[in-house]
Amino acid sequence: RLAVLGVTSLADLCCGIGGDAIALARAGIRVLAVDRDPVTAAVARANAEALGLAGLIEVREADVTEVDTSAYDAVFVDPARRGGRGRIFDPESYSPSLSWAVGAALKAPRAALKVAPGIPHEAVPPQAEAEWISDGGDVKEAVLWFGTEPGLVRATLLPGPHTLRGRGLPDPPVRPVGRYLYEPDGAVIRSHLVAEAAAELDGGLIDETIAYVTSDALRPTPYATAYEITDRLPFNVKKLKALLREREVGALTVKKRGSAVEPEELRRKALPRPCGRNTATVFLTRVAGAPTMLLGHPAGRP
Repeated sequence: RLAVLGVTSLADLCCGIGGDAIALARAGIRVLAVDRDPVTAAVARANAEALGLAGLIEVREADVTEVDTSAYDAVFVDPARRGGRGRIFDPESYSPSLSWAVGAALKAPRAALKVAPGIPHEAVPPQAEAEWISDGGDVKEAVLWFGTEPGLVRATLLPGPHTLRGRGLPDPPVRPVGRYLYEPDGAVIRSHLVAEAAAELDGGLIDETIAYVTSDALRPTPYATAYEITDRLPFNVKKLKALLREREVGALTVKKRGSAVEPEELRRKALPRPCGRNTATVFLTRVAGAPTMLLGHPAGRP
């Protein structure tokens, strides 16, 4: 995307072993790759040389907070988000901090900051465009873009890519469970764009606090997985067990949202042994505030 935006030179701050610098160089961008750890910088330099990209990547061992980036079209910052005790959830505890990275971004014509996908929306600065990215349904990262569309929120799904742009829609209405249940992609949920996905499906929510969309129509969408719902019952393991036996289910997938029940525990109790060759999916959730089990299966293509 940086190449499409016309970036020809970039300062990659906190470059690590050079993975992003290499991708940027392969896109034809001249890169200054900076890392303060001498071993890491040496590995980044060796990787650039081994891949024949040394002419496009200059590796510098330095403190990124002391690097002058004024000569470059863009800044890219991937701060360390892990510490001695694991993941760091407070953006101001990143190394360097989010506030420093934002300051560096605002000095450049364009910038991209990698952040954890769990970053609170209120921590996103108003000058940034926020993008959440998933790959194969798994949310991988979030990126704050500067010099693009301030205030825009988007979800990008890979492979594709498929991009859903925020339109500032109000929350979808709560409605009765229809024939189909849509499970939005994680990037759609993290970016708070369930309303935009629901609008494409002409759907509503099954509960005002639950990110499941329901509709009577099956519509193609890359932003959610569709399931055909065959049964709805209040949370009751014995009733579910009897229903699975009646339907000759041999393999059960358990999904949950808004339920404290552990999927493996429910699977063990509801289907202690296969009852046949059929498969089913059960959703442990809330419908209009009530603990509910929805039984169904992946929907076919419309």
